[in-house]
This record gives sequence, C-alpha cells and structure tokens, in this order.
Amino acid sequence: MSQPRLGRGPLRPPATPPPPPDDSRPGRFVGWLGGFGCAAAGYAVFQSLVGVLPEALSGDTARYAIAAVSGIGTGVAAWLAAALIRARAGADTTVRVPEPRTPAAVAPAPGPLRHLMAATHTTLTAELAGFDDPERGRLTGWAHALDEPTRPVRPTPTGTAYGLHIALELGLPDGQLRTSELVETLWRLRLADGGWAARSQGSTPRPEVTALVLGALARAGADPVRLAAEAAQCSARFTEELEPSGLGRTHVVTTMLRGLLRAAPESPALTRLRAELVDRTITDPQREHRRCWGPALRAPVTRPSSVHTAQAVVALDRAARVLGEDSNTRAAREDGIRWLLACPAPDHEDCADLRNTQEEVRRPHPVDSWRQEVLAVRHFTAAWMVRALLTPDAWEIAADEGREEAWRSLLSGAVGAVWRQQDDGIWNWDGYDLGRPMWMTYQGLSALRAHAVWMYQPGR
Repeated sequence: MSQPRLGRGPLRPPATPPPPPDDSRPGRFVGWLGGFGCAAAGYAVFQSLVGVLPEALSGDTARYAIAAVSGIGTGVAAWLAAALIRARAGADTTVRVPEPRTPAAVAPAPGPLRHLMAATHTTLTAELAGFDDPERGRLTGWAHALDEPTRPVRPTPTGTAYGLHIALELGLPDGQLRTSELVETLWRLRLADGGWAARSQGSTPRPEVTALVLGALARAGADPVRLAAEAAQCSARFTEELEPSGLGRTHVVTTMLRGLLRAAPESPALTRLRAELVDRTITDPQREHRRCWGPALRAPVTRPSSVHTAQAVVALDRAARVLGEDSNTRAAREDGIRWLLACPAPDHEDCADLRNTQEEVRRPHPVDSWRQEVLAVRHFTAAWMVRALLTPDAWEIAADEGREEAWRSLLSGAVGAVWRQQDDGIWNWDGYDLGRPMWMTYQGLSALRAHAVWMYQPGR
C-alpha cells in the first residue's frame, strides 16, 4: 500500500511569467536617451555646451575641448546605464506581483491519520465504563477489549492502562477523557500486596502487568516516589527463584525493561534485566549469522522470531538512551536490526516476518500446585516492526551499509499491515473472541503516529 507523504507539494512549480518592463522614471529616461544612441546623446550634450559656455574662456579651443569631454562622458554614461538595465532585466526572473492564494497553496488536504485518530477518540469516549466497586470505590476505564460480552463492564488494570496510553497518544483534545480519573482507577485496582495482575491471573501480582501499569502511570505524571516504591517491590520479586517462568520469556523481560525505564529510570534492576536480554541472544545461520531473539530466553532450543527481536531492539534502544551502553550491548542491538533488515521475502505485502503470532506464559498456580496458570499473549508483529525500524540506529545502519531500499520496503510493508488491521480507528484481531483488544489499538495507533512524525518534512 502506498503511504501518503505529509506536506508534499507539486512535483514541478508552475511556470513563471516573464518579468514586467521597468516602468520607473529612470528607466523611461534611459530608454528615451537610448533611443538616440550613445553617440547621439554625447553629440547633443556637446552642441549644448558649445552654445552656453562663456566667451571669457580662452579661445574656441578651450570651449570645444570642454564640450567634447562632456559629450563623450555623457555618451559613456548612457551606454553603461543601458547595459546595466539590460543585465538586471535578464537576471531578475522573480515575480513582483503576489500570486493569488488558492486553497491548495493555503494548506494541504488533511491526511487519513487525522480522521483515524478522531474516530479512535470517539469510540474510546463512547466505550468508557464507570463501575462502583463495593471494596475499591468508583472505577473509570476499560476492560481488556471493546467487545466484552459481560455487562456491566468492569475496568481492568490491563484495559485501563492501555486506554490511558491511547488517551495520551491522542493528546486529549477535550475533557471527556480525564487522565486523573484513569490514574486514580489504576491505583485503586492495585492488589493488596502491591502490584497488578490480569484478571485471568487472580490475586498474585505479575511483573508484565505491573510494569505495564507503572509505565502508563509514569507517562501520565503520577507521583514518582510512589512509582519508585512499586517498581522496587516488583523488581525484588522478579528473580530466578520467584519468577522463573517470566524471566525465561523475551516478552516479559522486555515489558519489564520498558516499564521500569519509564517509572524508575534509576532502578538498579535495569542493568540486570538488560544483561539478561543481551546474554540470551541466538544466532541465525539463515540470516548472515546475525544475533536475534526468540520467544524463550532460557530454553535449550528456541526459534528466531521477528516480533521478539523487534521487542528486544526497542527495549535496548530505550535503555541505551537512559543508561548508555557498552560495545557488546550495542553490537547485540545492532545485530538485531541487521537481522530484521535481512528478511528474505521479496515482497512484504504478506511477509511472514509481519504475521501476528501468539504465545503462552505458563506458571505454577499460586494455590493449587498441580494446576498451571496460563496467560495467552498475542503479538501485533507489524506494529513492533515499525517501532524497531524507526529507532535512530536502524536508519543509520541501513544508510551506512547500503540497505536503504530494504529498510524502506520493510517499513512500508509494516506500516501498510498496521493500517489494514483497523476499522474506524479501532484495531481488530480477526477470528478470535475479544477481537478488539485495547492493547492492539494502542500499538497500532502509536506505530502510525511514530511513522507520521518520522516522515514529516516541513515546507515539502
């Protein structure tokens, strides 16, 4: 799908009319004088001076000499003036009269993203739910998806956190979505022992949901002291002894890393999480033996995955901006970018690297040890690809290594895939229950917005 470019003008400017003739008084005089020719002008001055110079001058020779010099000087001056005007007329091709302002010259037609964001805001506002919980008080937000069958809708931590992210992406054009109410709802949904969990996970806090909520709260300007305390508690629980399942999944580790970078950028856990990600790369012999990531970090065998590699690239890019990075970390991140650019598909319209995927995060049940807690995780692959390719180093690597066309083609395919999966500003996971998840609309909207910002070029 071809993407519109913001602010592009016509390919060639309109034809410029010839400059108007110089109608000023000096121009008319020189033109009149030039009509006689330079010699005629000089002769006229000579004859005039001979007739007016006084007889007291010593003889006719002096009078004729003065008249001749004056005539020659006048002729030369006239010739120079005419040459100057001709040169200026030939060099000045600008239009002196202002052009009429047409609608196209005033402002370009608005692009489709503006209408999409307006439609998203309309639906988000209409689906905003209020629920009076007898224990937690008034809850304002959204459930996990916009097509929840259960009524009345009770806001959840996951749905409300993503809804808060969407509201911030839209810029809150009016007071229909109040961030203060959404922030207060998220704090009220906090579990008794701290942290947050998805509704399918019960009353045990889980790192991926806690990190998501903390990131949304930090973006909305919540109390940094309170955020830091929650982040420290979450990090303390995210260890190999207490959370082996989460620590072994790329999705969970990258979610933790992104959330803590927003909520607690000074947390000592960030260095540990980043090292866990960098040390667990795999090498793909099918793509130039580049390092990349798969769904699992600690499994003996895992397959290369475009969505998990993109998630790792985005998380490591953000960590580099906050923490800096050493040569090994930078090399792993750049290898991930090169692995993405090495996609072998000739056409990315239906590229395997852009297909949505899903995985399961399995943990022992917190109450019944013989049971398992299963969290189904779906991945919007094209949206993650857009975010990874729009990191600054991705373009620099493509430009330095002659991969600009591969970068443009893959990015165009990813943006097109993101756009096609929405209807009226709401993204759809077709073929499944809860097919309009809040997280998918946030990821799709933020990817398109990031692409629009990247492509914007003032004055073009």
